[in-house]
This record gives sequence, structure tokens and C-alpha cells, in this order.
Amino acid sequence: MTKAFDMELFLSAVLTGSHATRHRHLRQARIIQSEIAKRWQRSTPWAWQRKHLVWFLEHFLTGRSEATQYYYLLTVQLLARRLERPWVFKR
Repeated sequence: MTKAFDMELFLSAVLTGSHATRHRHLRQARIIQSEIAKRWQRSTPWAWQRKHLVWFLEHFLTGRSEATQYYYLLTVQLLARRLERPWVFKR
């Protein structure tokens, strides 16, 4: 039996800010993880490629407000920083 991936532990090294900000990033990261796992069966961020995150930002967030898209972009940038990848995402 495999353990579920702990997103909080994964992001703990790069999470800063208020409790509400950290909580929002964790919630959004779990949503990103869930949607990528559904689409590509990649359950952990270590298996993700840049295209997975770009898909999430471009397709999954279609129809969401600009503010929502911006906050998800911040979370995606946080994930890229934690993965130590030089990925750049358009706003």
C-alpha cells in the first residue's frame, strides 16, 4: 500500500506569509495535484513537467476570474521554486 503524497510537507520549505496565505497555497496546490493526477496520472510534483502546469493554468482555469488565475499562478510559481526548476509562466 502506498502513502498519500503530503503536499504540506512538500511545500513547507518554501511557504511563507500569513496563516491564510499558507493555507490558500496548500489548498490550491492540492487542487492542482488532483487535476493533474486525473488528466495525466502523475500523482506527485516530482513527476510533473512544465506542460502539466501550463495546461492547468490555461485550460482548467478558463472562465475563472483574473484574481483567481493570479493566485493560482502564484501557487504554480511556488511549486516550481520547490521543484528547483527554472520554469517561467505567463500571466
